Amino acid sequence: MASDIPTRTLNDGHTIPQLGLGVYKVSDRIAADVVTTAIDAGYRHLDTAALYANEKAVGEGIRRSQVERDQLFVTTKVWNSDHGFDSTLRAFDTSMALLGLDVLDLYLIHWPAPAQDRYVETWKALERLQADGRVASIGVSNFHPHHLERLVAETGVVPAVNQIELHPWLPQLEARAFHDRHGILTEAWSPLARGGILGNPTLDLLADKHDVSVAQVVIRWHLQLGNVVIPKSATPSRIVENIDVFGFELDGADLAAIATLESGERTGRDPDDLD
Repeated sequence: MASDIPTRTLNDGHTIPQLGLGVYKVSDRIAADVVTTAIDAGYRHLDTAALYANEKAVGEGIRRSQVERDQLFVTTKVWNSDHGFDSTLRAFDTSMALLGLDVLDLYLIHWPAPAQDRYVETWKALERLQADGRVASIGVSNFHPHHLERLVAETGVVPAVNQIELHPWLPQLEARAFHDRHGILTEAWSPLARGGILGNPTLDLLADKHDVSVAQVVIRWHLQLGNVVIPKSATPSRIVENIDVFGFELDGADLAAIATLESGERTGRDPDDLD
C-alpha cells in the first residue's frame, strides 16, 4: 500500500487503505484515465460497482498503472437485480470478467433491497465466494443495524465492512456505534455530501484556519473518526487534492464545530425504501 495512507484492519485480518477513490457516475469513457491518475497520485484503494457500468474501464486503468496488483485494494458490488444465491455468483463472474481480475479484495451487497427479502441468500453467496478464495473480504453497503442483525442471526458471519452514506449532515452515530460493537468497519460514501459541503460557513472557517480546502477538511474529519472514506472526483487536480490530507489535524474545537452540522439530511435513498 502507499506508505502515506493509513490502513484499517478488518475483522477477517485483511487490511484496507483508509482513503480511496470512488468512481460513482464516472463514465466508462474516462474511468480508465481517472483510475490511472489516482494510482499515480498515490491512491491504492479503488471502489466501483456493477451499477456504475465502469468496471471494465477501472480494470483497464489498473492494468495501465505501474503498480503491482497486490499493492491495490479493489472493491465492487452486486446490484439489487442480482440478489439471490445463484444470481449473485453469476453477477460476480461478470464483474470479475469486466475488471480482468482473478481475486477481488472486497465484494459488497450494494443495498439490502428489503422488499425482495433475498439479502440473506445473497450474503450466503458472498460467503461461498470467500470460502472458494475468489474474494478476500465480504461486506455490505447501505445496511441499517436491523438488516445487519438479521444477517448475523441467520448466518453467523459478520460483514467486514458496511459502506453507508456518511457526511457532516448525516454522521450516522447510531450505525457507527453498532458497527464498533460488532467489529464492522464503517466506510463512507457521499463523504462530501455530493458537493453539499461547499459554501457552508462553519466549514469555510475551518478551511481558512488550516489553509486547506473544505473538501480536505471533511476528508480529514472522516479519517479522524476512523471511517474509511472514498471521495469521488474525475478532475485530476481534485483527485490529487483529496489525498493531500495528512499534513494537518483537526483539533477538538474543530470536531465540535462539525458536529453541530448534523441535520439527518440524506443525498440518497433510505435503505428501507429501495427495492
